[in-house]
Amino acid sequence: MLADRLRDIVETRVHNPGAIAEAAARRVRATSLVGPTGKAMIVAADHTARGALRAGDRPMAMADRADLLDRLCAALARPGVTGVLGTADILDDLLLLGVLDGKNVFGSMNRGGLTGASWEIDDRFTGYDAETITRMGFDGGKMLLRVDYDDARTAPALESCARAVNELNDARVMAMVEPFVARRVDGAVRNDLSPDSVVTSVAIASGLGRASAYTWLKVPVVDEMERVTAATTLPTLLLGGELTGDPDAAYTRWGEALRLPGVKGLAVGRSLLYPADDDVVGAVDTAAGLL
Repeated sequence: MLADRLRDIVETRVHNPGAIAEAAARRVRATSLVGPTGKAMIVAADHTARGALRAGDRPMAMADRADLLDRLCAALARPGVTGVLGTADILDDLLLLGVLDGKNVFGSMNRGGLTGASWEIDDRFTGYDAETITRMGFDGGKMLLRVDYDDARTAPALESCARAVNELNDARVMAMVEPFVARRVDGAVRNDLSPDSVVTSVAIASGLGRASAYTWLKVPVVDEMERVTAATTLPTLLLGGELTGDPDAAYTRWGEALRLPGVKGLAVGRSLLYPADDDVVGAVDTAAGLL
């Protein structure tokens, strides 16, 4: 990012913070939650608020905000990309940069379960709320739901997610739920990506709240994806996770999963923003081509 653009963002935050709300008010909104292919392609960038800065073998890859914004701007400019998911600090920067016209914008809501923390499973709502998402003219909110049967802090997390689902449905914007069954392994929280556990997490997330009209799910690509998608009638987005080993094999799995009923697109972050070869445009174009 050019130094003057970064300087402009900081100076605006100091001298004219109201410019962020003004940029949101004049933003041209997308006319649909999906693109011309009938699928969505959402770039996710809400990792940093949980202290998750690693990408691949780079432990602090996402720590440079100017570099992250450069990568996001490059991704958002590519054909087929329909939207972005982020926390307020990132989305406010993107609004000031003027790159969100015609895109779906989703606010990340619960970032309190910091990576590696003793309370990590307690994913408290420290980010956006439904009221702000609506006021900013955004298209929905996303929440992480990790279900650990051995951790009592899962119960209030479930309740908080259900409340957010209710509020977003009341506002008639997307409630994007990213569910996992999780457990501690050697003291660290690990998501269980076995087909049975992913199916179970989908079933739990589908039943959250007193309304589901505006609820979508965000799920990992695992073995037996036919069973995963058969567990719900809610529209489903595929999350990418980090591509390790053979990225071409991962793209193939994404493409196969995208053909399943109910799968309405991709919501991918580090795999596209920080590919192993650092070619953001190439990674985004490859993923968009799968749609």
